[in-house]
Amino acid sequence: MAFVVISHIGRDRPSELATLLSNFTTLSVFTVEDGVQIAPNHVYVSPPGVTMTMSSGRVKVHHDGSDLARTKAIDIFFSSLAEDQGEYAAAIVLSGLDGDGTLGIKAIKERNGLTMAQTGNGPSPKFDSMPQSAIATGLVDLALPAQEMGPRLIEFARGMGALADLGPGAGRTRLNDIISKKAEICTILLDQLGHDFSGYKDATFARRVQRRCLFLNIALASEYVEKLRAEPAEAATLFRDLLINVTDFFRDADAFDSLAKDVVPSLLENRTSQDTLRVWVPGCATGEEVFSLAILLMEAIEGRESAPRVQVFATDIDERALDVARAGRYPAPMMKEVSEERRKRFFVKDGEGYLITRAIREICIFSPHSVFRDPPFRASILSPAVTC
Repeated sequence: MAFVVISHIGRDRPSELATLLSNFTTLSVFTVEDGVQIAPNHVYVSPPGVTMTMSSGRVKVHHDGSDLARTKAIDIFFSSLAEDQGEYAAAIVLSGLDGDGTLGIKAIKERNGLTMAQTGNGPSPKFDSMPQSAIATGLVDLALPAQEMGPRLIEFARGMGALADLGPGAGRTRLNDIISKKAEICTILLDQLGHDFSGYKDATFARRVQRRCLFLNIALASEYVEKLRAEPAEAATLFRDLLINVTDFFRDADAFDSLAKDVVPSLLENRTSQDTLRVWVPGCATGEEVFSLAILLMEAIEGRESAPRVQVFATDIDERALDVARAGRYPAPMMKEVSEERRKRFFVKDGEGYLITRAIREICIFSPHSVFRDPPFRASILSPAVTC
């Protein structure tokens, strides 16, 4: 296991972090140099005032970008780590201000890596907005005091062999064990939560189940089945893990193509510059779907002789996720589905991240709202368009 430590230290301030850490570990501690190959049993500390990414096991140090871009250094690194290492990545969010790390945690979790965030019950995080923002996503596997994280990391690392056994060309003993219990697991989920996962791909299903077994220190699929039967909370946790999907921009190309060709034209029909087209996106999370839809609408009205005003109402119960969305700043790895043309028209590149243009941000209104608890929007306010 190797460790990369990223902090928010300005480029005009010296950092003694590497020296301080070396006093508390027998591992070799280094300040990162551009292009370094990550090696086990080493600790790599980011230099002040930079952002970093990882590719093919090597760290790239970036000195460009604005001060605002560098406040998202953790999101940028986690997102590239997720892309490079997949399920072998672990992301930990410790004490810090703002919501940096929230988008990165999502990227790690979506690719089956381990996600952790610091809580109290011991030395509490001095500044808890970063870990609390990550926890609020519902995508943190373990929320623990810092002193309890080490043993769980070791357990995770030891379980990597079991994950390898699920891969192509492996003995696949573990895969067969889990798949042999897939029908029973799916029946439990259907009975308890009303959702049928029997059509889920075997390999993906097995990996999600194996992750839960790793965290619970369970060796056999039969033991996990008994756990599910005995503890409805565990069934709910597995249910959430199975529902996780990548939330990049335009992530479902067919759906967005259908919106652009069939739905948006009908919404604009018979509307003039005297009208306002309003669309609601409930459960908007960190905003990727909202801005994707806003871009579609902006493309549709451009060039029209008498185009209506457009407003996208985006709501969520998570205030911290809304803060991330309002900022409109995303790491480059989340932009894979955005065409080069759209990047040039609707985004501003800033270091290793992208900022939504002001024209798009101004038509998107983010607000806290619970579809279960709060009253719905009045029909007179909302056009007949809701996306979920």
